[in-house]
Amino acid sequence: MVLYIDADACPVKAEAERVAVRLGVAMVLVSNGGIRPSANPLVQSVYVGAGLDEADRWIAERAGAGDVVVTSDIPLAARVIEAGAAVVKPDGQELDAANIGGILATRDLMADLRSADPFRQGGGRAFSQADRSRFLDRLDRVLRRGAGPGQGAARKG
Repeated sequence: MVLYIDADACPVKAEAERVAVRLGVAMVLVSNGGIRPSANPLVQSVYVGAGLDEADRWIAERAGAGDVVVTSDIPLAARVIEAGAAVVKPDGQELDAANIGGILATRDLMADLRSADPFRQGGGRAFSQADRSRFLDRLDRVLRRGAGPGQGAARKG
């Protein structure tokens, strides 16, 4: 099991590291650079090219069954879920095969609406302490159960 972090705009890197280290799970921070490497040997930093979606591509090529990915990127989430990985968003929402289709469709619809109306930009609410708390709880539960949805009995930590 590996915990992959789509790290460039991730507000919960430190929290993810705390959970991964406590549970003894290898963690990989993937970014275009500018992220300080961790001193912890369980945490690896991978720097990819500056091109669009390079970090997403790197994660999607490696994440699979039993792994966990932390990302807000819905297309990346869909790709890794298809490969068998579990996904937790920084706000604590878990994405899986049962909900990713609707979430992806909503994302695409909202993108279409924004492109059709230049005044309909932005949106979303600010990241909160409650989001951070939900993330910590959800990540802990996902890692303890052994990652993938329906993977069976909880992992002993």
